[in-house]
Amino acid sequence: MKICSLLPSGTEILYALGLGDQITGVSDLCDYPPQAAYKPVVSRSKIDPSVLSSEEVEAAMIDLLRSGENPYEIDEDWLARESPDVILTQDLCHICEVDSGAVNTAVRGMEVQPRVVELNPRTFEDVLHSIEQVGAACNARGPARELVASLRGRVRSITDTLGPEVRRPRVFSLEGVNPLVAGGHWIPDLLNLAGGDQALLPPGCPAKRLDWEEVRSYAPDKLYVDLCSSDIARGRREVPWLAAQPGWNDLPAVLAGEVYLIDHVYFSRPGPRIVEGIEILAQLTHPDRFTGMVPAGTVAKLDAAAYRSGDDIDRCFSPFR
Repeated sequence: MKICSLLPSGTEILYALGLGDQITGVSDLCDYPPQAAYKPVVSRSKIDPSVLSSEEVEAAMIDLLRSGENPYEIDEDWLARESPDVILTQDLCHICEVDSGAVNTAVRGMEVQPRVVELNPRTFEDVLHSIEQVGAACNARGPARELVASLRGRVRSITDTLGPEVRRPRVFSLEGVNPLVAGGHWIPDLLNLAGGDQALLPPGCPAKRLDWEEVRSYAPDKLYVDLCSSDIARGRREVPWLAAQPGWNDLPAVLAGEVYLIDHVYFSRPGPRIVEGIEILAQLTHPDRFTGMVPAGTVAKLDAAAYRSGDDIDRCFSPFR
């Protein structure tokens, strides 16, 4: 079978199911596992968030959409020449990855029509269903069931360790800064499964644009900055904007040094590594109960003492250990 995956989470699912050798094309965002980078690139984003601020990404995306231009380029010649059997795409966010409408338009004239599979999870359970969906479409139902059972077992281990009486700190996750965006869809599930008190957004809801006063009034005990499509380096560039907002220094999370920059890949990609995201959050939320769950280089923590001494805030984050 020839499979083309145009979204990173789909590519990660395929490799986890042992189907990596059947992947014939990917998007430019598909960078995990590392061997995915050697696959032919079939779709490319016209905006590179790794070198732009959130404000610049927002402006560039608005310009593209106002002009009627698709934010992604699809190699239609490649599709016609390679004629994949299955194409994985999505219709959840037209900004994060190429959407199904653009894919269906691109394949409309193909002599042999591929099966276009949309992965649109909105909750943690939907993420697991997406794995089963890929397994069904790609003749890997057995491996998909086994993978889902393994992921459920890892989550069950966390919830059993937490128990029903655990004290849940008030947690807050930001996936966008200037403009401020609170993570929706499956993010509330992740925060809750990891033992946090996340009462702002219900599971499955869209991401929400925020006013700063909403963050200030929420007064989180722990603040997680996991900017969509961004690594820790970009988080460092964005956090001074947060520190300039009124009342930032009075947030319980800032006073206690409980502000964390986290690599987005464990949250913004609804595939198997979502469970690793829950494990990371569990240790950050309850370090007295969990250890060894944060991979090296994936989290940076605010040094409250250094910040209070007057250091620039972007220099006050150190690797979490």
